[in-house]
Amino acid sequence: MTEFAPLLALLSDETIWLHLGIVGAWLAIAILVAEWLHRKISVGAETARKIVHISSGNVVLIAWWLQMPEWIIVMAAAIAGAMALVSYQIPILPSINSVGRQSLGTFFYAISIGLLTIWFWPEQPQFTVLGILVMAWGDGLAATVGQRFGRHPYQVWGLKKSWEGTLTMGAASFAVVSLTLFAVQGAIWQTWTIALIVAIAATALEAFSKLGVDNLTVPLGSAALAFVLSQMWLV
Repeated sequence: MTEFAPLLALLSDETIWLHLGIVGAWLAIAILVAEWLHRKISVGAETARKIVHISSGNVVLIAWWLQMPEWIIVMAAAIAGAMALVSYQIPILPSINSVGRQSLGTFFYAISIGLLTIWFWPEQPQFTVLGILVMAWGDGLAATVGQRFGRHPYQVWGLKKSWEGTLTMGAASFAVVSLTLFAVQGAIWQTWTIALIVAIAATALEAFSKLGVDNLTVPLGSAALAFVLSQMWLV
């Protein structure tokens, strides 16, 4: 029984169960709200997806605040990724993934959360946080604004974009990176400069990505770039 002692101690930790419950409840509420809006109020599937997209990304703020263990976030990301793959074939959550949808964006999103957590958590969680939030808020708001208010379209590699959506992506990315770094290092010039560079890079990555791969390239690229710049200018 001694070899199972660490596992038993972990399972008996009430804080761990509380953290799991909070993450599970948050994600479940986000999905149920999106499903309800999609089914009962006829909210479009794309809008419902963005509700879940933004809400699920904000889980990282709860994890940061509660200082959750790395494995909880990675496990949640793995479960979300598995559900995404299944939902591409079976209509479990039609408001999130349509059967046969030509994009692995939801799956890539889950993978990004897991990888960023493995790389930076818990020693430098700010890079995990900003990478995920750039994707959650930047891409989520850019798509919404572009679809509703995009009046100045352009194309990149056959992809239809709008300047309204692109500018929203840049502004939202700058805001979340600035706020995240400000919370850690304060109002120094590096905070705003890194945020500006990362926002430009994230916007470019989002504009040139196909088939949902921006859910992988934007968060990983944003976090990696912010980390490298911080190492250059702050160490």
